[in-house]
Amino acid sequence: MKLALSIGYWGAGPPEGAAELVQVAERLGFDSVWTAEAYGSDALTPLAWWGSSTERIKLGTGILQMAARTPAATAMAAMTMDHLSGGRFILGLGVSGPQVVEGWYGQPYAKPLARSREYIEIVRAVIRRDGPVSYDGEHHRLPLDGDTGLGKPLKSTIHPYRADLPIYLAAEGPKNVALAAELCDGWLPFWFSPKSDDFYRRALSEGFDRRGDTPADFEVVCPVPVVVDDDIERAADRVRPMLALYVGGMGAKGANFHFEVLARMGWESVCERVQDLYLDGRRTEAAAAIPVEMVSDVALVGSVDRIRDDLARWDESLVTTMAISGPPQRLEAMAGLV
Repeated sequence: MKLALSIGYWGAGPPEGAAELVQVAERLGFDSVWTAEAYGSDALTPLAWWGSSTERIKLGTGILQMAARTPAATAMAAMTMDHLSGGRFILGLGVSGPQVVEGWYGQPYAKPLARSREYIEIVRAVIRRDGPVSYDGEHHRLPLDGDTGLGKPLKSTIHPYRADLPIYLAAEGPKNVALAAELCDGWLPFWFSPKSDDFYRRALSEGFDRRGDTPADFEVVCPVPVVVDDDIERAADRVRPMLALYVGGMGAKGANFHFEVLARMGWESVCERVQDLYLDGRRTEAAAAIPVEMVSDVALVGSVDRIRDDLARWDESLVTTMAISGPPQRLEAMAGLV
C-alpha cells in the first residue's frame, strides 16, 4: 500500500499550509499528491504552484472535470505539466454530475459514458502526436463541422514528455469503473469500502476483458478519511458532516452517485434518511443520523491500535494507494503505520 496526499479543492480560499504539507509528504516518501475541482478553485494551478517546490512526488488531478475544458485543452495542460514536472504528472479525469456540468459549465451531461470514451480517445491522440488529430464522434468532432469551414486537423506544436502519460478515471458506478479499466491506467474511486472489493473487482475485470489484458501496473488511488482519536464516536463526528454533504447534498435526489455507492454497501435506508434531512436544511441532524459503523466502512477512525488493525482490510483490497489529508502529524502517523 502506497500513501498519497489529498488536498482536494478549496473552501473560501487557499488551504493554509498546503505548500508546506506537500513538502512534508515528499519527505515522508508519499507517492503522489492530488488536487481537485468542483465549482471554485481549479485543479491545475495549485498543483503546478505547490508542485514546483518538489522533486520526486507525483502530481495528480483528482479530478479535472471534463466539461470544464475541451479534450485538446486538457491534453495541452497535461503535456505542459508533464514537461514542467519532469514526467511526474498524472491526469485524473472525471465527469462530475449533472448539477455541475449543466448548471456551472452550461454543457450537456447526457450519455456520460460515451462522452468520456470520446474525450479520453481524443486526449490520447493529442498526446501521442503521431499525426494531425481528426475525430468524428457523436459528442466531439475535430475539426468542427460548419461555421467558417476553415478548421483543419492540427498536431501539437510541443512533443510529449511521455507519449504514454498516465490517465486515471474517477468513477463510482460499475459501468464507469469498467471504462476506467478498459481505457485508462488507473481508477479513482470515492467512498470505497473494502467490503465492496468483490463488486469492484468484477467491474474492473469486465473492462480488462474488453481491453484484452490486465495491466500489472494499473493503479487504484482511493481517498480515505483518517481521524486518530481514542473516542471512536468523537472521531466519527469529524467524518459525519462530509459524508452527509455527499450523500445528502452532492447531487439531486435520484441522481446522486455518492448516495448510490453507500446504498450498495447496505446503507440505503440510512442514506435516504440523511438525504431527506439534508435537503430539508437540517444538516446537523443529517450528520448525526450516520452510524459509526457506516463511517468505519469508508474511513479509518479510532485509536492508533484500531486503525492499525483496520489497515489489514485495506491492504487486502484492490486499492494500491491510499490518499489521506490532514496536518503533518497525521501524515507522519500514517507513514509509520503503513
